[in-house]
Amino acid sequence: MEIKNVEFSISSPNISKCPNDTKPEYAFIGRSNVGKSSLINMLCNNKKLAKTSATPGKTLLINFFIVNKEWYLVDLPGYGYAKRSKSEIARLDQMIRSYILQRKQLVNLFVLIDIRLEAQKIDLEFIQWLGQSGVPFSIVFTKADKLTKTKAQANIAAYKKVLEQEWEELPPIFISSSANKTGREELLEYIDGINKSFNE
Repeated sequence: MEIKNVEFSISSPNISKCPNDTKPEYAFIGRSNVGKSSLINMLCNNKKLAKTSATPGKTLLINFFIVNKEWYLVDLPGYGYAKRSKSEIARLDQMIRSYILQRKQLVNLFVLIDIRLEAQKIDLEFIQWLGQSGVPFSIVFTKADKLTKTKAQANIAAYKKVLEQEWEELPPIFISSSANKTGREELLEYIDGINKSFNE
């Protein structure tokens, strides 16, 4: 898929303020500081699209970008930010979960995982919740450039082993690096394939 144009559409504080549109939506989520904004910018070939920050947890709204006037890329707030009040964490959690469960236009959720880390409880619990809720999702390992190819493959194999304790069938898995554009083509092809299946 060639990205011809990407435009910011809207930032929504809750599901009722999301775009009144039927186009398919692909949302991106992950633990704070997983490299979500960098990945979105890399996919869209625009370094200034999603605001990257040294401080985790900067995304506080549901941000919509329309791609090629055909589908929405949705930037969801991260989870696992500790430096927030309980009420703020609860509000964000409610916003994220209501979008994921209720938004009919959501066709796939990309869950971002830092390839350098062992399986984290917070990610595993979130993935488990998606499975129990019947939400279609994929896993994207980020920051692959930070490891050797052998180490990256070993970490993914170890992660799969953990998932296989709970899952009979694993979701699609992608490896990415915003620094050298690893995974860009595969992710866009995956989205393109789903979009084409709607038009058949």
